[in-house]
Amino acid sequence: MLVELRAENYAVIDHAIAVFGPGLNLLTGETGAGKSILVDALALLMGGKASTEIVRHGADKAVVACVFESTPAAEAVLEENGIDAEGNEIILRREILSSGKGRVFVNNQPATVAVLRLLAPELALVHAQSETLSSFDQTQQRILLDRFASISTEDVAAAYEGWRAAQGKLDELLTNEQDRLRMVDLWSYQATEIGAAILVAGEDEALETEKRVLANAEKLYAAAMSAFDQLYEGGASAEAALRAAGRNLDELARYDAKFNEAAQQIESARATISDVSATLRDYAERINASPERLEEIEDRLALLDRLKRKYGKTVADVIALGEEVARKLAEVEDRDETLKVLRAALAKSAASYRQVSASLSEQRKAAGAKLAKLAETQINSLAMKVRFEISVRSSEQESAWSAHGWDEVEYRIATNPGEPMKPLHEIASGGEMSRVMLALKVAVEEASSKSRKKLPTPRTLVFDEIDIGIGGRAADAVGQKLKALGRAQQVLCVTHLPQIAAFADQHFVVEKKEDHGRTKMHIRLLDDRARTHEVARMLSGAKVTETSLQHAAQMIATSR
Repeated sequence: MLVELRAENYAVIDHAIAVFGPGLNLLTGETGAGKSILVDALALLMGGKASTEIVRHGADKAVVACVFESTPAAEAVLEENGIDAEGNEIILRREILSSGKGRVFVNNQPATVAVLRLLAPELALVHAQSETLSSFDQTQQRILLDRFASISTEDVAAAYEGWRAAQGKLDELLTNEQDRLRMVDLWSYQATEIGAAILVAGEDEALETEKRVLANAEKLYAAAMSAFDQLYEGGASAEAALRAAGRNLDELARYDAKFNEAAQQIESARATISDVSATLRDYAERINASPERLEEIEDRLALLDRLKRKYGKTVADVIALGEEVARKLAEVEDRDETLKVLRAALAKSAASYRQVSASLSEQRKAAGAKLAKLAETQINSLAMKVRFEISVRSSEQESAWSAHGWDEVEYRIATNPGEPMKPLHEIASGGEMSRVMLALKVAVEEASSKSRKKLPTPRTLVFDEIDIGIGGRAADAVGQKLKALGRAQQVLCVTHLPQIAAFADQHFVVEKKEDHGRTKMHIRLLDDRARTHEVARMLSGAKVTETSLQHAAQMIATSR
């Protein structure tokens, strides 16, 4: 629902604020007061085209802003475009500079006109006199038909996504075949080279250690044996000294027990020296000063270094790459089988899509005939004499497939006897289009109210100059239809007819006044007394009489 609309330095508006409510919001006022300017301002916030001509004379910029109640679909648009939600409201603001530049803000965050156009279908449908029929294009016509028939596109959307995924996998396998063959040659070479090396993770570190030993064999042998002699074998070895000290401590312990522990510690030290000495002796004996083995290790390390430079930082990385290219080669070898599987999956998903899309088309064609009949009756009750139809054209060509089916929905109308049916935008004028839209919306809402499941309330509907060329009973019928439509959703409408104004839930009057030599426009919400006076003015003209006041009060009471 549209909660608030603001405009500053916009056309003849210096500063205006309108706070709207649920149901039917009507704007009235003298001809030329600027009622349609407010509708145009809202259309601008829905992504309409801007012009520097709307900037009030003498101002640097025009500013229009509005507040809508948020919806899940609108919040999804915000999320997709990186804009933070603002509680339960969506705030739109647009600035048009006199230089021709402009700025857009959504929830006080910089945005683009494209974002406004994405939000528009979730917030408001504006039918302004200055607009084309772009806001009610074939996409919106299809959505309205689906709403009328309570048609869900979830199944066809799921089937479409399945088909697209299957098609994507097949295309990925088939594209760039020449590049793929070149990669096969590379993978084959890599797999052969890595496989021939018969790598073991961590072997380079072990080989480096062995290389250091072999390169310094004599030094290491001399150091190990020298340490062995000093610890164990020599006459002045540490083991001999500890053995002698141990005998003396044992003698002391015979006479004084406090030396028992010291004697045990000496014995433990002798055991440790014995173990270390054995290790040194064994190490020296294993040292093999073999130039052949050293050359073999250096060749192996050179191979490992070359592989690591090409394929990874460590031997483990090289092994992992070898396993990966082997897997890729296996996939290539299984390519024909993979293609067969993917093509079967694509055919299955395409068949599933065709089935649900065909069913959806039948539902739409049946609903289209029903809605066209109801809408034609509603339109002709609004001082028009038309023939109306809804065309549902189906195409099984894959180029026409989408998440909402393969149908192209088009509303067609003939406004005069003998004329052929043509698309709405080729026939309907602004006023006629507003009445057609009103009739369509009423038909849909009446169907919704009669269905077992109430449909979600759609966006705000805005009609400008819906009463052009009508009067009497037709005007009363328009008022009743607007009132009925307002029970299900918010409606904002500009009117010149008292018969329609009498049905308002909220009645606003737009006035143009001169202030200090400048024309200014004001908008104000009317209370019951002022509303009666405004309807009386619309009935009798500039001079309001007691009779017109009574007539106005009766019209308002009857509308309730």
